[in-house]
Amino acid sequence: MLRIKGLTKRIPGGPKVLSDISFDAYEGDFIAVKGSSGSGKSMLLKCLALQEAWSSGSYHFDGKDVLGGGWSAKMKVKRQVAYLEEKPYLNPDKTGLKNVIIGSVSQTPAWRRWTGMMRNDDYMGAMDMIEKRGLIDKAHMKAKHLSGGERQRMAIARALVHGAKVIVADEPVSGLDPHAADAVLGELKALCKDEGIIVIAVLHQGDWAERYADRILGLNGGQLVLDVYGRRLTEREKRQLD
Repeated sequence: MLRIKGLTKRIPGGPKVLSDISFDAYEGDFIAVKGSSGSGKSMLLKCLALQEAWSSGSYHFDGKDVLGGGWSAKMKVKRQVAYLEEKPYLNPDKTGLKNVIIGSVSQTPAWRRWTGMMRNDDYMGAMDMIEKRGLIDKAHMKAKHLSGGERQRMAIARALVHGAKVIVADEPVSGLDPHAADAVLGELKALCKDEGIIVIAVLHQGDWAERYADRILGLNGGQLVLDVYGRRLTEREKRQLD
């Protein structure tokens, strides 16, 4: 469970980009974040993944105080809250399997990323996760030859192999064709339902949020203006996000 209270982010010497954001997220939640450009959507995800420092607020993960818990508490959250970029970085000259095993910068020790060393247990765990994502035939293909949707699903496998309990995804289907987008969002939805993963995804374009999410958070000017469960947005609510 995540409990966010009063999250405020101010750019040093500049304006507030997030102001007093509060919400809870529970095991198995699929939460979509919507809002116009500059509303603070991406910054919210980066703050949740501790890629950006908070100016103020409190952050509890599974009942533990993250911001007040010191370095070890923050490192644990960085391992368990995986940040998926719009176009996730995979080393283009390493295979999908190697990328999954090596992990992302925030989840894996530097020596593992530099050496690419793997144990047998690492290999089997990664292959199992890749197979569950429907990508077993792509495991030994270099990442530069994977499609956009395949890279996104390989990044999901990477996050899960390294212990993610929460996935925060910034426009994970931007630029994908409808079939690939459905595959990625269906994968994320299944993780929520079957494994209790919390997914918080920016899904501003089209109707993806209303089709897949259990809940929609709406941002405008860095403030939380909507928190809607289990239904489509009304026209009035959509105008609040412009």
